[in-house]
Amino acid sequence: MAEAGIGRVLVASLHQAIADILPTRLEFYENWLSPDGLRNGTIGLAPLAAVLSFLRLEGDAYGLVTTRAGEYAADWTMAALPDVGRAIARRLPTWARARVALQLSRRMVHDSYIGSRAIVRVRRGVANVDIRASIFCGVRERSAEPRCGFYAAAIGRFLHLLGATGEVEVRRCRATGDSGCILTVALRPRPGAGAGEAP
Repeated sequence: MAEAGIGRVLVASLHQAIADILPTRLEFYENWLSPDGLRNGTIGLAPLAAVLSFLRLEGDAYGLVTTRAGEYAADWTMAALPDVGRAIARRLPTWARARVALQLSRRMVHDSYIGSRAIVRVRRGVANVDIRASIFCGVRERSAEPRCGFYAAAIGRFLHLLGATGEVEVRRCRATGDSGCILTVALRPRPGAGAGEAP
């Protein structure tokens, strides 16, 4: 964990996504996401809040950056797992791989910001992911669009990396005035899977 409970993967993934989507603005954002802070893990909550606040002023780029950052966060979280663990997970039945993807997503939410957590409930092939204290959704003024794209992208990427399938949708978002952030994941067996493969 970096300073004030901010995870290094979250900070690094945002930095890389800004470099990809807004390369001409990277120097501006490095006033808060400094290379030294990235290396030393010393970027805290206030600089991250400033970055997210300015990103919200970038129009459509906000969604592109946070989605790309979520994908990077999932990629790097998977890469950090032991080789044996990844190999075993990929040999599991499809429904079990989907469960592993949800477990990794839940861990990543907490690791991104120590104040956040995800509660996952699966019923009849649909997972409800309840994000508590989302660091992306604590806005002063109500947003017209959900701000949970980072988490949705990360969950979708985990599913893809594990060879599982599923549709991720933001159903509720605290930033739009809802009481909390709820994502649904419609888990589906891969084409041709047997009866024992269904979640």
